[in-house]
Order: sequence, then structure tokens, then C-alpha cells
Amino acid sequence: MEVKIESSRLLKPAYEGIDDPSSGTTSEIVKLSLFDKVTDDAHFAAICAFRAPNPPNSVWENSLAKVLTTFREWAGRLGEDADGNPAIILNDEGVRFVEASVDAIHDDVITSEPSPALLGLHPSPWGVEELAQVQLTRFACGTLVVGFTFHHKLGDGYGTTHFLVSWASACRGVDIGSGPMHDRTSFFAPRDPPQIEFEHRMAEYRPKGTRFLSGYKPTEETVVHRVHFTKEFIAKLKVKVSSRANTKYSTFESLMAHLWRTVTMARSVEAGETTRLRIAVNGRHRMDPEVPEEYFGNLVLWAYCSSKVGELVNSPLHYAAEVIHSQVTRLNDRYFRSFIDFASSKVVEEEDLVPLTDPDAEALYPDVDVNSWLGFPMRFMDFGGGKPFYFIPSYFPMEGLLFVVPSFFGEDGSVDAYVPLFESNLPTFQNICYSLDDKIETQTYANSCSLEKPVAALMTSTS
Repeated sequence: MEVKIESSRLLKPAYEGIDDPSSGTTSEIVKLSLFDKVTDDAHFAAICAFRAPNPPNSVWENSLAKVLTTFREWAGRLGEDADGNPAIILNDEGVRFVEASVDAIHDDVITSEPSPALLGLHPSPWGVEELAQVQLTRFACGTLVVGFTFHHKLGDGYGTTHFLVSWASACRGVDIGSGPMHDRTSFFAPRDPPQIEFEHRMAEYRPKGTRFLSGYKPTEETVVHRVHFTKEFIAKLKVKVSSRANTKYSTFESLMAHLWRTVTMARSVEAGETTRLRIAVNGRHRMDPEVPEEYFGNLVLWAYCSSKVGELVNSPLHYAAEVIHSQVTRLNDRYFRSFIDFASSKVVEEEDLVPLTDPDAEALYPDVDVNSWLGFPMRFMDFGGGKPFYFIPSYFPMEGLLFVVPSFFGEDGSVDAYVPLFESNLPTFQNICYSLDDKIETQTYANSCSLEKPVAALMTSTS
């Protein structure tokens, strides 16, 4: 598939009544919150697609310029305030806006399976100073693919979808509703005296020079596999998970228990090793008082679920679900307030602590990191031609980094999981990912462990 770039330019906010948008530029700043500071210092990319007919590029461009007057952070740049604190500079430098075309039928060259071809449908996220980039790619059949990248310091997934829904409203010519809340600090004042009730070292922070992850670099290819879970499968899975427990587990908890277990089995991790599952948890409705949904920024901390591999794979599935449920539930208002107090104290500077995130990691083995899009309001992303027929993460082959999203390739209520694994581990995972039989799964794990361990041989430590 050849993607032809037609144009690439910086798009600035279009302030009403101002012919030259740059004349409305100011030097205001938005100081980054404690939550912004510990999130990933990197761009992420996503892709959505719309069938014809859909609005012309000029409508997308003009509505984006309009909505940037409200979501000014997207057109800003990272920098510092007068005191040297990290901030987003609201200088209206602009969003990278790219127009492209493909002289082919969309469905002939883009399938529902993850593929490196997706990387050509959005601007490169590497080494760019723009905080946001958008690419409109039109196919010969009239299908429009919108690919975008955004810097995670702008906001978390919930904040990003707020922006996209607002842009969709502007594209249709309707009121965008309540705009974002730009103040990122007033909600998160530390208590006096501070009450640090939980351990935040190796949860949100690590000592400088240490690594949270194993530090392994793979020497075999990582491939991304899409697992489609039907509504019927999910219903059966939830019955199985909850039948021997006193808790009714959610769709997410049930699916993650299943995926954590099957990914660990496919990797042939030794029974005595420890595997950790990291889950991003939105704090908007967990804090008391709740933070308004219009809050624009990052408000995510992470639940860490840990288990010995032998116990995880040999126990009934509700064991994993209960570990997940208890750790996610633990991240309540007390935990978020404890983090605020810890991050606001002098401990971070005195102990030379840095955010736990590791932008250089290439493999998470034997751990798993999951991002869930199940609660995002994608049904409201109608830019004038109906909702997208898919909204997916870009191709991101980081071993062990999972995305769980509402499926656009099946009936309502189905779910897709994007699972990156080492190529040698994929066949085993494919054999068990749809199994609800514990005996089959554990026997498959036992058989794989009796073979030569390809993962250990194909990885070298960088530590």
C-alpha cells in the first residue's frame, strides 16, 4: 500500500473574528499536575475510519481549527513556567495537519488484523515537537481514515476522547457542549499534615538509575494478534469466573483474568517466577469529591496485580479475577490522596525518585500491561457521516502491552484484545485463547514448559 502525502502543515486555532489566527497567540501556560508528571513521556497513536459519504477535508480542517480555540493545549508545546515547573505553553504553535491519499480500495489493503501498514496512516510519533498530529487519508473507494498522535502529557485516554467528541460536534456544526477544565492543580492540593498511607516507591516512582521492568531486549520478532471475544463468549466467561466466587466480576475483570493467565501460559514462564499485571485506573470517579468529567489532563494511577506463575495457571480462573478485583478496588480516594501527599512532599527530590514509566522498554515478559478503552464514548464520534466503523490503536509491537477495546468487527457487546507476543509464543496462545476448559489450558502450559524455552534463549539482558 502506497500512501501519498498531499500536504503537511501546522494548523493553528481559528479565533472567531480574527483573520490571522497567529495574532491571537498568547503566552499563557498550563502547569502540569502530579498525575501528568508520572505518566508516559511519549506520543501514542490511534486510528479511526469512516465510510463514504463523509465531509470534505476542508470541513475537518476548519472544525479542528475551531475546536483548538477551546482545547488550546493540543496546539501548544511542552515547556516550563517562570519557576521551572513543567508546563504546557499555550502559544498556539499549532497541530500538524496532514492530507494523504491511497489509490486503492480500503478493504483490499487494510484488514481487521493488526499490521505494520497502519503506521502509514498517521504521522510518525517519534522526535516531533508538536503535541498533536492529525492525518486524513482518503482511499479510492471514498473511505476516510483519520490517524492521530498525541503526547501523553496532554491527557489520558478519557481526556483525549473528550477532545475527539468535541471535534466531531464542531465538524457537524453543532455546539461542542461543556468545554474542558484547564486547571490541572486545584483539585489535587496536598493535605496538611500529609497522610501517606501507601507505598508509592515502585508503584509510581523508582530510584533514578533503577528499572522496574526486566530490561530485556528481544532478539526475535514481536507480533500483534487481535483476539475477538464474542458477546456469547464473554457471557460464558463471566459465568465461569463468578460461579465459584462470592463476587460478580465485571467484563473487564473476567477478560483480564483470562488474558493474564493465557498470555502467561503461552510464554512458558516457569512456575516459580512472579508475573505482574499493571492496569491503568481512571481516578475521576474514585476521588471524593469526584473530579468532573470535563477535567482535561491525566488522572490515572496503576493497579499492580501480582502472582506466582504456578498459582496463577493452576488455580481456578476466579483466583486471577479476585486478585485483579482487589487491587483495582484498592485504588480509592485514600490511595489517590496518599499519592498526592507523597508526590507533593520533599521525598521525591531527596531520594532522587523518577517516574516509574520506562520509555525504552521493548518487552514486558513476564509481566503484562493493559490499557482499556471499554469505557470511552466512541459512539458519539460522529463527524457528519456516522460513527467510525473502527477505532483502534495503531500497530505497536511492544511485547506484553495489551489494548482492550469495544469491537468494531462484530456484534455490539463484543470485545477485541490486541495482544503483542514473541512470534514463538503466538501458536500456543492461539490454541488456548478461546478455551474455557481449565484442563486443556493447564495441560498445554505443562507441555510447553517441557520443551526448550525459546524466550530465555532469545533475550539478552541490558542491565
